[in-house]
Amino acid sequence: MDAGITISLRGAILRPWSEDDICGLARVANDPTIAATMRDGFPSPYTTDDARRFIELATGSAPGLLLAIEVDGNVAGGIGIHPLTDVYRKTAEIGYWLAMPHRGRGIATAAVGALVPLAFAQFDIHRIQAGVFSNNPASMRVLEKNGFNREAVHQKAVVKNGIVMDEVLYVQIKKGELWDQTGTTRLP
Repeated sequence: MDAGITISLRGAILRPWSEDDICGLARVANDPTIAATMRDGFPSPYTTDDARRFIELATGSAPGLLLAIEVDGNVAGGIGIHPLTDVYRKTAEIGYWLAMPHRGRGIATAAVGALVPLAFAQFDIHRIQAGVFSNNPASMRVLEKNGFNREAVHQKAVVKNGIVMDEVLYVQIKKGELWDQTGTTRLP
């Protein structure tokens, strides 16, 4: 996918990460409320070294697409599409986070809404999914507002900060997909 993509949203911009974002990323990502709703790969505390490693990954040749969410000229969060492999190769995962001062303004909803159709157009996928910890109802609302359906609740599936909780799986299927009665479709 074109790593030079920029998408203008109401109140924000989705754009590629750059080395210039290291200090800003370390500053906004160093918030335990963000890490509490993310997988353990998102460190807390979040240091400048963590930001540097992430930006090297985001600007490298890894599959998928990782974009910065910029508000008023500053990094405010991140969003990404991660294609899966093996028998899940027609599925991608979406993930996103937004710094506290920018929540509740529709920015995450707009970012997901802009990235999903682009992902379906650019990647050879039929499905986009997101696993949301049960302690994150705001993220569930973002997905629901963008046409994702709650597909499953994986009970007691995640442990974060010593707390066992459910993971709620949300899914959006590519529009126009034809499924038969068994839940299968034939690939070309």
